[in-house]
Amino acid sequence: MVFTRIIGLTVALLSVATMTGAQDVGVSDDRVDFVQIAALDGPAARLGLGMQKGILAAFKEVNDAGGVGGRQLTLESRDDGYEPDRSIQQINKMIAERKFFALIGTVGTPTNKVLQPIATEADFPLIGPFTGAGFLRNPDLKNLYNLRGSYDAETEGWIAHLVDDEGLQNIAILYQDDSFGRAGLSGVNKALERRGMALVAEGTYTRNTTDVKDAMVAIRAVNPDAVVMVGAYKPIAEFIKLSRSFDFTPEFVTISFVGSVALADELWPEGAGVVISQVVPFPWDDSLPIVQEYQAALKGFDPFADYGFVTLEGYLVGRLVIEALKDAGEDLTRETFLAAIEAMSSLDFGGLKLSYGPQDNQGIDQIFMTRLLPDGFFEPME
Repeated sequence: MVFTRIIGLTVALLSVATMTGAQDVGVSDDRVDFVQIAALDGPAARLGLGMQKGILAAFKEVNDAGGVGGRQLTLESRDDGYEPDRSIQQINKMIAERKFFALIGTVGTPTNKVLQPIATEADFPLIGPFTGAGFLRNPDLKNLYNLRGSYDAETEGWIAHLVDDEGLQNIAILYQDDSFGRAGLSGVNKALERRGMALVAEGTYTRNTTDVKDAMVAIRAVNPDAVVMVGAYKPIAEFIKLSRSFDFTPEFVTISFVGSVALADELWPEGAGVVISQVVPFPWDDSLPIVQEYQAALKGFDPFADYGFVTLEGYLVGRLVIEALKDAGEDLTRETFLAAIEAMSSLDFGGLKLSYGPQDNQGIDQIFMTRLLPDGFFEPME
């Protein structure tokens, strides 16, 4: 009932905004204002902050070169703590303020699950959410465009690695007990079913906690060959460290959302061998022009920043926004901005190709597999 009332308030506010010609809110002659709603504190904070830093690096890069059509790009970030109730409060406040052109770089499946319907009802652009949830891949959502690949693609990559390449048969799963975790669970089940297999055990934990011991004990009891994990970096790190303290050492595989650098930091020196699927190229591979540009932009924004997968994804979201603004032209509206993204049937970001269309709101389809090394760094896997 609370959710319904809040959506109703939002729709009413947007109806007034539309009648007053506010569809171009957030745009002036010299700037375009964007907003991010993401975890900026708590166990998932490094994800929201990483996306923020990457976007700001892209914006600084273009702003230093004169902006887009003479307009400077700004980003204001608002904290939802990776909790859906706070996401609802933030988006309703944001829309009521009538200050921002588009919402970008949001973080999380449960949070985007409540943000998306409000933004869609309001015809408010939602660009580059940090989640691979399937419901965001619906091409009927004409206000929403994803950068990254889906969780189904990531989990298929896991099972292909474990079963097809390594010949493992007994696979268990740890997942966050919410829409994010269940999206990963669904993807794993589908990938196993395609091979005539099923999970041998399941364990869950509660979002924004590290209470994983019961799950570890239950999974350890069946002695699986591998444990695939769908969660954020702190609980996943706790699960792996706890497992190893009990001499439980299956192959561990986890998802891009985990925040790879944050996970490596939490695990060191116990992270060696952990496999992580990624949705962007290797951030240290400067043979790719887009990675060279990312590295230069990140250091230009913060000379002390470390390269990483999350900041690279944020940078790519920022670059996508910039390209769409350029294509939308001087008479910028939300409609022309969204149409510009849909028309990007072949966009080459220096060796990384993105493609959109009327029935495709996801830019990158490729999944990249990586492994943690004993020194806490990563290696790309073939």
